[in-house]
Formats: sequence, structure tokens, C-alpha cells
Amino acid sequence: MCSNHNNSTHHLHIKERKTRIVVLISIAAMLLEITFGYITNSMALLSDGWHMSSHVIAIGAGWLTYKYVINKQATNHLKSNPDKIFSLTGYTNGLVLLVIAAVMLVESFQRLRSPLNVSYREAILVSIFGLVVNLISAKVLHHKEAHSDNNIKATYLHVMADVLTSVFALVALFAGLYYRIYWLDSIMGVVGSVIIMTWSWGLIKNSWKDLVKSIAIDPKKLKRVNPTQF
Repeated sequence: MCSNHNNSTHHLHIKERKTRIVVLISIAAMLLEITFGYITNSMALLSDGWHMSSHVIAIGAGWLTYKYVINKQATNHLKSNPDKIFSLTGYTNGLVLLVIAAVMLVESFQRLRSPLNVSYREAILVSIFGLVVNLISAKVLHHKEAHSDNNIKATYLHVMADVLTSVFALVALFAGLYYRIYWLDSIMGVVGSVIIMTWSWGLIKNSWKDLVKSIAIDPKKLKRVNPTQF
């Protein structure tokens, strides 16, 4: 029993360290992409950068969740089931991802109707940088299914969503630069948003199911409640 507890604590520390590293990497990449997205007027690059900002917040929440659980376990003050906490964080992150994807979808349609001039070469360079950052983050967060929980799943999903938007941004930017397919920038924003919304909805459903299971009460264990207690 003690061995299993120590093993679980060990994996919690590993996941805490992984999420902390990715948060720091993502903050730097986010600031660069958003800045150059506005300078170059690239919707694909802006959607990539702004999504990364939500990704920073979400992964930061995941990191703080691990810190909270580790600290509470160290002082024997953790009264809740850790799986319930991780499922709640995963559920919340899924909602955040869904909202961000919806905002990206609306803005992409607006850019499709009223396109702006894009500085393609500069945007491509920064977008490549963003893709490299996302791939590094995905590598850092990769984990075995046996050591998984909804918190690390949500964190990994945010990173993979960033990888997707980075790839779509590059495709759109190269198409605009070399083939003058300017409308593809906004179309890629739409497609990326729909895919991310699908991913986030799956995360929300799975996290909700696990959350319900973690708080389920066996009716046989219920004690008769004395009305005078209220």
C-alpha cells in the first residue's frame, strides 16, 4: 500500500514538472505570435497565438492543480479524491477550449468577409517557431496511459490543438504567398476551430463521466439523516 502511494506521488511530481516547463515555454511563444500576428495582419497566426494564450491559462491551471494536490498530500490535508480534482480541472479546461474555438470561428468568418493584407514571409517565420514550440511541448507532456488522468489529458489536448492550428496557419500562409489563395487563411481558421471544438467536446464528456463516477454514492452506505440536524 505504501509502495503504491509512493509510486503515485512520484508520478504526480513528474506531471507537475512537465506542466510547469510547458507553461514557461508557451508564455514566450504566445507573446511572440500575438505580437507578430497583429503586425502582419495574419488571422491564422493570430488564432494560433490567442489560442496559445488560453492554452497557457489552461495548462497553468493544470500545473497549479498538481501543486495543490502534492502540497495537500504532503501535509495529509487532502480530503477529496485526487481523481475528482483532476476531472474537474479537465472539464473546466474543455469548456475554455470550446469557448476559444468558438471565438476563433466567428473571427475567421469576419475575416473571410472583410480580408486584410497579410505580411506572409514574416508570419511564416513566426508560425514555424510556434509549431516547433508546440511539438516540443507535446514531447514533454507525452505520458503512458497507465499514468494518465483527465488533468494531463486536457493539458495534452491543448498542446495538440496548438499543433493543429500551427500546421493550418502554415498551409494558409504558404498558399497565400506562392499561389495567391488569400481566402485560405480564414478557411483554415474555420476548419481548425471546428476540429478543436470537436476535441474539446469529447474531453468535456469524458471528464464529466469520470467526475460523476468519483462523487457517486453507494445507496447502501447512506445513513438515515435526522431532520433535526438541519
